[in-house]
Amino acid sequence: MEVGVGRRAAALGDTIDNVLIAAGVRATEQLKSSWPKLSAASLNKVTNAVPLLLGVLALAAMCTTPSMIVLSIFVVLPIAFRVWVVAHSVPSRDPSTSRSFSIATNEEWPVYSVIAPLRGEARMVDQLLSAIERLDYPPAKLDVILAVEADDSDTRTAITARQHRIPITVIPSPPAELRTKPKALNVALPFARGMFTVIYDAEDRPERNQLRRALQAFRSANDDLACVQARLCTDTDTSWLSCYFSAEYAAHFDIFLPKLAALGLPLPLGGSSNHFRTRILREVGGWDPHNVTEDADLGMRLARFGYRSGVIDSTTYEEAPANVCVWLGQRSRWFKGWMQTWLVHMREPRQLFLKLGLSGFLTFQLIVGGNALIALAHPAFLLGLGWELIQSTGDHAAAVRLQYYIAAAAPGYCASAAFGFIGLWQRRMLQKASILVLTPVHWLLLSVAAWCAAWELIVSPFRWRKTEHGLDKGARANGRIRALLELERHLTDLQRRGQLPEISG
Repeated sequence: MEVGVGRRAAALGDTIDNVLIAAGVRATEQLKSSWPKLSAASLNKVTNAVPLLLGVLALAAMCTTPSMIVLSIFVVLPIAFRVWVVAHSVPSRDPSTSRSFSIATNEEWPVYSVIAPLRGEARMVDQLLSAIERLDYPPAKLDVILAVEADDSDTRTAITARQHRIPITVIPSPPAELRTKPKALNVALPFARGMFTVIYDAEDRPERNQLRRALQAFRSANDDLACVQARLCTDTDTSWLSCYFSAEYAAHFDIFLPKLAALGLPLPLGGSSNHFRTRILREVGGWDPHNVTEDADLGMRLARFGYRSGVIDSTTYEEAPANVCVWLGQRSRWFKGWMQTWLVHMREPRQLFLKLGLSGFLTFQLIVGGNALIALAHPAFLLGLGWELIQSTGDHAAAVRLQYYIAAAAPGYCASAAFGFIGLWQRRMLQKASILVLTPVHWLLLSVAAWCAAWELIVSPFRWRKTEHGLDKGARANGRIRALLELERHLTDLQRRGQLPEISG
């Protein structure tokens, strides 16, 4: 009897292992098999070397004035495009795509899947689940899935040890081969039961209204709206880098992306708080597990398939990297992913142009390609500026060239600082605005990250530099205070409307 039980247990264990392996293989290979030219997995080393080559050419351009003028034009164009988008006047919503939105009873709320990929996040489990439990959505309609690395016993123990107020499904992500966030998301996606799916990171603290806002956006738009992006905001202020991060996010998610979406242009999605129609997400192949900024790539792929992305007025609070090492690791991963995304979609430029149209094609070049190019080319301007400073004494020609370098660099610095200021003003965080004087230093760090990314794209293209979370106690304390204030406002609102049940002693 004991031998038979042991054999059945061993067979069951072997079956589970085989299922995990099969799930990992499917998550890794699905996009590559269906659309190989849309997967970063099929990029070769020669192609991956293109960004580094472009960076070297940018440095070489400082040798002659004409080449520097040409480089300046390529660098200024993405900046000018951002200025045009931010300055452009757009309607708050498009009435031609609006439909009425109403939900009468709880029975009409659709199931909403919430997927959170976790690796080494034991200290963040309680905060994440508390944030999900605070969401103002019928608990019975929530389908919460945690995709946890199969060998991450600490995170799984933290999940098991916590008392849950909503049902949670834990999906083990096989540790073999790739260990990337998009692979874990692809493992979890087949288990999603919801009509809509949202992605949260471990440190995320979404506002209570976020699922309702996303659902309203989907219900009041046409079926071509595939994704809505919530606004991300960092509330870490333990270093100048984390404060500058707040300005960056405010400019990008509160100013730039909403304008870009209102203009009907392709959106480079953020890595968190993306809300999808689950059917469409599966239709386009999910995420590319070989792309280390799967969000930007997916935003462009949705556009190629004829779908739109939008932005909703609901915020998710996150923790920003507080030191240079962590910041460089995260930012170099982002740059590497943008380079991958540009290389993947530019393999067939004509097809990309036909799918996106002229405006979408230019948007892709100026945002995805432009981000990397500016950071790679920035050292060339710094070197040229330094050289002309040395040569300018008593040399009229050198003084003229020095003015040229200043005129070429100043628009970038000024635009970044101005966007950051506007974003902080809109976020009511102007107490951090003084940090914008360090914009040139921030640009220099961006260049370091971009050059690291260009090199790593050749030697280790799929390496995922994971950002460690839960290091900022102040942000977590602020998050708890904000949650209590939100709860107090919610209870006050219920009391005012007479919907707060009385408790008899």
